[in-house]
This record gives sequence, C-alpha cells and structure tokens, in this order.
Amino acid sequence: MLNKLVISLLFAVTATAKVRFDNHQVIRLWPEEDHQLKYLHQLYQNSEGLDFWTIPRKLSDFVDVRVPPQLLEDFHKNVGKLNMKNDTLGIEKAEEELVKSRSSNSRLDWHSYYDLDVIYDWMKEIANTYPDIVELYEGGTTYEERTILGVKLSYKPNNPVVFIESGIHAREWVCPATTTCILNELLTSEDPDIRLIAENFDWHIFPIVNPDGYKYSFDYNRMWRKTRTPGDRCYGVDGNRNWDDRWLEEGGASSNECSETYAGTEPFSTVEYDTLAKTITSSDPTVYFCMHSYSQLLMIPFGHTLEVADNHDELMEIGTKAIASLAERYGTQYKVGPIYDVIYTATGGSMDWVKSYLKVPYTFEWELRDTGYYGFLLPTNQILPTCLETLDSMKTILLEVYNSISKK
Repeated sequence: MLNKLVISLLFAVTATAKVRFDNHQVIRLWPEEDHQLKYLHQLYQNSEGLDFWTIPRKLSDFVDVRVPPQLLEDFHKNVGKLNMKNDTLGIEKAEEELVKSRSSNSRLDWHSYYDLDVIYDWMKEIANTYPDIVELYEGGTTYEERTILGVKLSYKPNNPVVFIESGIHAREWVCPATTTCILNELLTSEDPDIRLIAENFDWHIFPIVNPDGYKYSFDYNRMWRKTRTPGDRCYGVDGNRNWDDRWLEEGGASSNECSETYAGTEPFSTVEYDTLAKTITSSDPTVYFCMHSYSQLLMIPFGHTLEVADNHDELMEIGTKAIASLAERYGTQYKVGPIYDVIYTATGGSMDWVKSYLKVPYTFEWELRDTGYYGFLLPTNQILPTCLETLDSMKTILLEVYNSISKK
C-alpha cells in the first residue's frame, strides 16, 4: 500500500514540475536502406524517453527526433553503427524560446504567442465588439473541466458552414495563433475576396480544442502534445488518434499510454473529443478545416490507407490551386495529397472521421510552417506570415466551393 502511495505522489509531482530542455538535441535522420528504416520503426514503437517529431515513413524521408542528454551518447552510437545520414537541427533550446515567445501584453497582436486565458479573453472581447456577427459557444468540455471555447461568425442566415478545428496537439502553438489571426482578418479585412468568403459562409471556429494540454505546454512542458487525461503510468491521449475512424487499425497510433500517439482506451474515450464530435455533427458543416504543424503540407483524407476519398480528384484539384496561391505571397512551398501518402499512416483522426461518418464534402488539413529547422518552436516573427499565406490558400478553397454551390 505504501509503495502505491509513493508512486501516486511521484506521479502527481512529475505531472506539475516544470520541464527543462537544457542540452536536448533534435536529430534529423535520413534512412536510405531497409535496415535503417526498420531500426527507426522499432525505435519509434519503443520510444519512451525519445520524442519523435516526425514518424518513420519510407526510405529517404527524414525523421526528426528530440533526444534528451542522457540518451545522446547511445543514440549517436547506434546511428553511427548503422551508418545513417543525420544532422542536428539548428533550433534554439525550448526553454529559451518559451521565455522569448510569451508576451506580457494582454491583447493579441500576432507578434507573440499567448496563453489560454489571453486567447479566451480576446474571443470574449470580439463577441462583445461584434454582437450582431460573433457569438461565443461551447464546443465541449475537458478532463480538467475547461471549456473548449469557440465562436460562430455569421453575417446572414442560411449560409453553408465552415468548421475550423485547431490546437488539438498542445505544442503546435502556431496553430491557435494562425486561427485567431484568420478570425481577425475575417472581421476586419477589406479585401473583396475575404469579404465574400467571410459573409457568405457561417464560420464555426475553435482555436484550441485541447485547452488542458495547451495550458500545460505554457506552464510546465513546452513539448507537451497530448491531453491531460491521467492513465496508470502516464498522462495524456493523442486527440488526433481518439476519433471513431479505423481506431487503432492499420498502424499510425499506439495502445501504449506513454506513447505520443496513444489512442486512448476506446474511440472517443476522451471527454474532449466525444463532446467536440457532437458539436461538429450539430453544426452540419459543408467545409471542414483543421490546423497542425509542422511540415508545410495541405492534406486530404485518408490517413489509414491508400483508399481515396469519394471526391478525391476534386479535392486534389482544389488543393493544388490552394498551395499555388499560398506560395504567391512569400514563396512558401507546400505539398498536397492524402495524409497516408504525403506524411504517414495515422488512424483515428478527426478529419477522416468527419469525411467518413459525416460525409462532409470538403475537408482539408494544414501542416503549417516550417519543414523542420525550427519545428514546433517556430519563431514569433513567422506567425503573421503563416497566417496570411494560410488565409490565401483558404480563400482559394472557399471561392472554389462558393462557385460550385452557386452553380447548383
């Protein structure tokens, strides 16, 4: 009994102690031979202590792994034995980036990253500023009894619905920053095309659908990814593996609760995504967007297989136009394609569930900047450019959808 009590107390202390990242390295590896790729797959499946920022996929695709200092010697030794090409990414330490990137301002300006309370206060402020257009609403609840706060932006009745989900992975700070920036542009931009999409769609926007995890990433662990749901040994469920679509089938998720891709005990075992799924269903979206980082990809279903969506060709055509428009402003290059093809196998994801179960016709998922030099620690001076180029691509998609609907 005493041992169990001690373990429980240690577990609680570990969950709230501030995590430092001094002397951690992010190593980029290029598997070019089958045995190298096999080793990375095995390492990923038993990766406690290592943090895979990208997942082993196929030969010549890079894999990024954050390695703590106590594992560096063995890690480099094993990679050296395999003669695997590798490099250390030129990122700054997470602890330093956290200090630099957090703003002391109480208002959003998209030149800094902001904590949960500031973002929620801003959402409440715009609802008060635009009471005839913006309505606050609750998209769900969390394990720690926070609200998944969203807004509905509507200029007139009977518009088709765009649903935006963002921040399901806590450490991907650029996603809530980009989503709130886009919301601000929809309210304030004078660009005629922005006005057209703002006023001819109803927007259901949820900047942070993992508020417990996001809060924890600000206060304790900059690299935290999952929810804060407690398990027997480890905290957290990967919110983008917990949806009832091929849950724990065909790879791309883990049954190990300490894994970064832990899928939970069953589909929708998390209160967050059980309640959010009901909100999405009731909103009856025509378009579904979700935001992730990093890799510079615009993805369409599916993540579980090479099976394609029913309107695959249409989504690819629209997506190809969208990444072309995204590149026009700053030259940022994206790839477009199904999740399974362009990044890795991933089962139990939100976009696949929306496509499979709700039959939403237009579904797209962004992996925002960058391609790995900074990874999850994207500098604050890239927030606004990321927002504006992403909105350019979103505008292209929605103009295509608007024209398609108008012809019917």
